[in-house]
Formats: sequence, structure tokens, C-alpha cells
Amino acid sequence: MRIRLGCRLSFHLAAPTPMILLLNVHYSRASDLEQPDLLVTDPGTAIEAYRDGFGNWCSRIVAPAGTLTISTNGIIRDDGLSDPVDQSAAQLPVEQLPSDVLAYLLPSRYCETDVLSNFAWQQFSQEPQGWGRVQAVCNFVHDHIQFGYEHSRPTRTAAEALKEGVGVCRDYTHLAVTLCRCLNIPARYCTGYVSDIGKPPPYSPMDFAAWMEVYLGGKWWVFDPRNNDIRFGRVLVARGRDAADVPLAHSFGQNELKGFEVWIDKIEEAVDLSGG
Repeated sequence: MRIRLGCRLSFHLAAPTPMILLLNVHYSRASDLEQPDLLVTDPGTAIEAYRDGFGNWCSRIVAPAGTLTISTNGIIRDDGLSDPVDQSAAQLPVEQLPSDVLAYLLPSRYCETDVLSNFAWQQFSQEPQGWGRVQAVCNFVHDHIQFGYEHSRPTRTAAEALKEGVGVCRDYTHLAVTLCRCLNIPARYCTGYVSDIGKPPPYSPMDFAAWMEVYLGGKWWVFDPRNNDIRFGRVLVARGRDAADVPLAHSFGQNELKGFEVWIDKIEEAVDLSGG
């Protein structure tokens, strides 16, 4: 299937301000782009592209004073399949993990494994290792946190999410990532587009989403504790240890977000009824 996706963000800046933007589809999906989601600024400004230490596409700009609008709009081809599932995927002992995976067992800015380790083992030690244990974590987080944009707080950590029981998708993901790491299951934070394709209306306003990938059986697998259901048309933008590594827009100075719009929709193909 073909999917149109993109975003539009508007900022007001009191002075020229350097910014880093992570808004483009991840390089692992670049070959699927039928129409590249090129970054456009209004007013136009110089853009320097680079790859960060996690392989994410990043853009550097110096935003001019005043109002700046940043947008992307692309078309991506997708196989139309849901997130892969393999309930037999096994957890590997720490000593057998590849060296480049070990970083995703360690604490990070929003994922305090040292704080939640005892809770994690008390809560999940009786769950079957591997896929079943990760799913048990997702079930717990999904049921424990009450979703609401009014609960959004950019500084909330996983331990605070557990204590407060409210949050948005990043809080679900931070808590699930942390609990998995406590259980010696490598987990990393992902951000991108999650569509409502295949879901019945009504639809909530679209937003960028957060989910996690866990390392089982020698592969990374997608788990989504916020939705905790079958999803189609998931498109990765960036991944890292937690949200601190993959902000959509990082500003080196004060700014005010004035507008925010995200879209991801299946393109309905025209049906030829001519019989020709």
C-alpha cells in the first residue's frame, strides 16, 4: 500500500536560534520512499544534514527570529503487514549479547533502571522469559498508565510515570523500556508515525508516537505499550536510548511552539471501471 505522511511545526523565536531536527523517515525505510519527505522551512534557511551516533537522519538549521514553519510531506510504500510477532523469540543471557546491544541495558536520562530494578523483578520474575515476559511488561504498562495530553510533562521519568500513573506515549515507552532493561532484556526507544489504518473511526488527531524495540532471539522486535494492539503502517523516524536522544526539535535557545500538525494516511488507489 501507499501512505502519505508528513508534519508541519511552527515556532516563534525571539532571536536567531540554532536547532536540530529529527523529522525525516529513518534511513532503514529510505528505499521505500516514493516521494522523499524533504524538510522545508518557511522562511527558507540553510539546512545541514548529518547522521547521529544512532544512525538517525538529523538536520541542523539556524532559525531566524520571528515565526518559522518547518514541514515534511512524503509518500512511502508499505507491505501492509502488521508488526511482526514471534512468541518463541527467546531472551539471550547477557554474556551472549552482541557488544553493540549492551548500551540498551543501561540506565539513561529518563530510564532509571537502578530505581525500578527491585520492582521489576518482584512484578515479572514469574513470567516466562522471552516474548511472554516482554508482553507482560507491555500489558502492565498499558493498564497502569492513564493516557491524556493534559498529563504531558517533558521531564517525567519512568519512575515518575510508575508513581503518577498518567502520561502520554513517551511515558508508556520509557516505563516499558526501563522495566525490560531491569529484567536484562535490551530495549530501545523509538519515535515515528503510527497510523489508524485498519481501525474503525472516529480517529483522534494524529501525533508522532513512541514505542520500543526489544532484542530477543538475535533480532529487534517492535512492542507498543501505549496501543498494545495490532497496528499497520508503522513508520520509524528515529531510535535511541530514550527521548533525550531523539527529540523532534531541539532548540539551543527559547522558542514557543505555535502550531503542530502530523498526518499519515493510506492513499486509496483509483479503481478502473472502464473494463479496458
